[in-house]
Amino acid sequence: MTAPRIDTDTLRRLPKAVLHDHLDGGLRPATVVELADAVGHTLPTTDPAELAAWYYDAANSGDLVRYIATFEHTLAVMQTREGLLRTAEEYVLDLAEDGVVYGEVRYAPELMVNGGLTLTEVVETVQEGLAAGMAKAAAQGTPVRVGTLLCGMRMFDRTREIADLAVAHRDAGVVGFDIAGAEDGFPPADHLDAFEHLRRESVPFTIHAGEAHGLPSIHQALQVCGALRIGHGVRITEDIVDGKLGRLADWVRDRRIALEMCPTSNLQTGAATSIAEHPITALKDLGFRVTLNTDNRLVSGTTMTREMSLLVEQAGWTVEDLRTVTVNAVKSAFIPFDERVSLIRDVVLPGYESAL
Repeated sequence: MTAPRIDTDTLRRLPKAVLHDHLDGGLRPATVVELADAVGHTLPTTDPAELAAWYYDAANSGDLVRYIATFEHTLAVMQTREGLLRTAEEYVLDLAEDGVVYGEVRYAPELMVNGGLTLTEVVETVQEGLAAGMAKAAAQGTPVRVGTLLCGMRMFDRTREIADLAVAHRDAGVVGFDIAGAEDGFPPADHLDAFEHLRRESVPFTIHAGEAHGLPSIHQALQVCGALRIGHGVRITEDIVDGKLGRLADWVRDRRIALEMCPTSNLQTGAATSIAEHPITALKDLGFRVTLNTDNRLVSGTTMTREMSLLVEQAGWTVEDLRTVTVNAVKSAFIPFDERVSLIRDVVLPGYESAL
């Protein structure tokens, strides 16, 4: 399994697991156009192909804040029950078509209440759409298990409220929590009350850190807030000099803390300079528990198959490398241990064997 190149069809068949993928960043362009027309929202263009290109170009600013600004249009069409049901169902079907067998989708309920829905109605509607998508995917012979992460927005003050939502829906499809939004100037410790509540209630959470802000954000996320995973975390490399790990990097590697790495997205926001030199490869080689993710499929113009292909072609990854990060992701999923073991043993490993 060390062929220098793996064709796209083979990559698409490989079982995949994605832990870091935003619902509002992964809509189908045609769906955005149709829903925008229904709610009277003006888009940069009403041609789906042109809209997809607009998103990709607008996100390639090298700046996280400008990258986040592109979500204005997707969020505008996710304020109604109809919009949420459709986008959630299509989300699952798109994952299944891409060969994903396990996914965690994250979104911020507080950004989807402008149409009159309550926070609880948003969560229940999204879960209904996800369930419909999972049922259809299973019927089509491409089953995928999708869990939900609820996000609090780190720039605002509703994170404890969203944490309460996560606790309330922990037995109804919600598997964890996150904070999202602009990192710089909004440290994770500002939301310590929410994280302490989640820990008391034994609800796992990840935290966006180490993308736009450096080591202090990763340290806070882990050592102050208690995150079990780190969203992105590319700047952990700042604690590695000539292959020697500092205390924080040691902690991350030794405790098997998963790094939810998103290569294409990191290029767009300026957190990495190229796929070939993206930290995911060096960190993998050093034994960190790296995982491969899409972040925002529409905004980054990507899929899990594409992310894998880029690493194979530009960073020299092998099938063994892809299998490793897939197993890493399932090991670090916010679902029960026996489900993770079953996914690895019965789905991921046999899927790699049969695809080759």
